[in-house]
Amino acid sequence: MWEWLNNENLIAVGTSVLGVAAALATFLYDRWVPRRKLIGYRVQMDTPIGDGVSSNPRLGDFDVPNMARASLVLLRIENDGGRSIDQGDYTSSEVHGLTAEFTGRTVQAVAVTQPSGIDHLNSHFTRRNGFDHHDNKVTIPRVPLEPGDHFKLLVLLSGGQVEGEVKLIGGLHEGKVHQNSSPTPDEKQRLFSLPARLLSGALILALLGLAGIIVLRDGNPIECERGELTVIGSTAFEPVVQTLAERYESKCDGAHISVEARGSEQGVAELAALGGQSKNDARSVIAFSDGPLGERLNLKGKKVALSVFTVVVHKDIDLGSHGLSLQEVRDIYAGRYQRWGQVVPEVEELADLPIVLVSRGDESGTRQVFQERVLNAWEGAPSTSLDCTPPERPGDTVTRCELPGTKAVLDKVEEQPGAIGYSELTLAEARGDALRRVPLNGDQPDDEQIELGGSRYPYKEVEYAYTYGTPRPGSLAASFLAYVEESTSQKVIRDEGHLPCLRVPVQCE
Repeated sequence: MWEWLNNENLIAVGTSVLGVAAALATFLYDRWVPRRKLIGYRVQMDTPIGDGVSSNPRLGDFDVPNMARASLVLLRIENDGGRSIDQGDYTSSEVHGLTAEFTGRTVQAVAVTQPSGIDHLNSHFTRRNGFDHHDNKVTIPRVPLEPGDHFKLLVLLSGGQVEGEVKLIGGLHEGKVHQNSSPTPDEKQRLFSLPARLLSGALILALLGLAGIIVLRDGNPIECERGELTVIGSTAFEPVVQTLAERYESKCDGAHISVEARGSEQGVAELAALGGQSKNDARSVIAFSDGPLGERLNLKGKKVALSVFTVVVHKDIDLGSHGLSLQEVRDIYAGRYQRWGQVVPEVEELADLPIVLVSRGDESGTRQVFQERVLNAWEGAPSTSLDCTPPERPGDTVTRCELPGTKAVLDKVEEQPGAIGYSELTLAEARGDALRRVPLNGDQPDDEQIELGGSRYPYKEVEYAYTYGTPRPGSLAASFLAYVEESTSQKVIRDEGHLPCLRVPVQCE
């Protein structure tokens, strides 16, 4: 018994008890003083600027014509809670999420500002999303806010008293909207009260102590696993997987992850075949697929992200803001057109330019998605060229070629006049003006608009991670899939132009 009472075990037990106690105290505290989703607001400026001001005399030259008793209010709205706020968290039955009300005054104009680094908030402030003003109110869209994010409304008002009542009206599921008391313009609100900070500090110290013991024992962080893992499948998702694999290896000693992207169809087929030969070998393989290609092979799939794809053409082919209709794309790939002049007869420069179809092979998930979402049919016709070069005297047969990867397709479309192909959106965007991305039915290939639900763009698909059965707890495959769902990994997915399914579950249905 006394042998058990060594320093290491005593520290482990002590930190564990302290962690449990802190967790229990935090739970009880949370029950009594809930830390919910919170939106705070505060007036940072309320100053007279117009004629007829009876108090608070103004200095300087800021006369506003025909604006009796005019005033400016700077209203700061912020997520001062500890949880993210999404568009669906607002309880309003209207399009907008919140309403700012200025009692006794009339809103004449409003402008929005936000700090650098979260410029994406700009896209939400449109009339379509409910951003408007009337009488004494400003309606505010359902703006998603990460903890600490904020924006400001600069409101021009007339009539009424300066420093009159300003209210922010609205509600949040599992949360509330409240007024902050800080008078300082840019003073940051405390996220936690003193008791919460003390409890959180105790819990953190306990967990750090326990993690230190495990690090000393194993040489690895607690979430890491050792071993070898092979990731195969989608070339469109390869940049994401490669980045995550390198980060996992740098974080976890003894983990070796090789990425071999050869196409979604080939990836899931290889995994299923390997499972038929050796279940143990198959458990160390993950296949990423553009679309649910592994379902028919009885593989275990997990939705990871929504990938957006695009049709691309040579830079000299200007199809305008509407791009191509789905029917025009289908006619092109069915071989009903041989020259671009037949598609856009109004552009004389394209009259005799041969169409060159640059495609992927049957194993490509990008091609599978293109066939299902755009063509609504198989490409079907065989390749007529190995190097994608049209004959000197084009006949009635359109030139077709198949290339092994997305990079090869983009390279060929970039260099071959008259070429048209398809690609994952971010890889195409990286080429800049070297080629053109084609709108479909007037909808742009724009992941931000798709995320907001304001686009019917068809060429998109869910990215799946397939395994042979459920990964065993403690395996490298299970650990890596869990790592994909961490917040830092979700940011990598978004930075590479994909929409994480954990953040946009409706889009991934």
